[in-house]
Amino acid sequence: MLIKAGDTVEVRTGNSRGTRAKVLSVLPATEAGGRDRVVVEGVGRVYRHIRRSQKNQQGGRLSKEMPIAASNVLLVCSSCGKAARLGARVAADGGKVRFCRRCGTEQGVVRRPKAAKARG
Repeated sequence: MLIKAGDTVEVRTGNSRGTRAKVLSVLPATEAGGRDRVVVEGVGRVYRHIRRSQKNQQGGRLSKEMPIAASNVLLVCSSCGKAARLGARVAADGGKVRFCRRCGTEQGVVRRPKAAKARG
């Protein structure tokens, strides 16, 4: 998955369609039960009802964000300012970088270059 925590994304489907917000966390397919999910600030809010206890004297309803499918968001490109798909390509130094498919600018490193193996 090419979306990272801290990226600004635009929600493309659902009740929050058109919302631009920051990604709080990313849940890859290995952690999210076989689905790539992202937690976006202010999107997918639900209420968790909390019983009164020693730890939580007040009780009540706690509002929190739930994960949404990563396929439902697009990265907002920092250079063109529009929501665009991401691609990955190998850089000149051998690392892998993300790029905006709309304008072609690089959007950050996916993987650093691999260290050269010593032959001897």
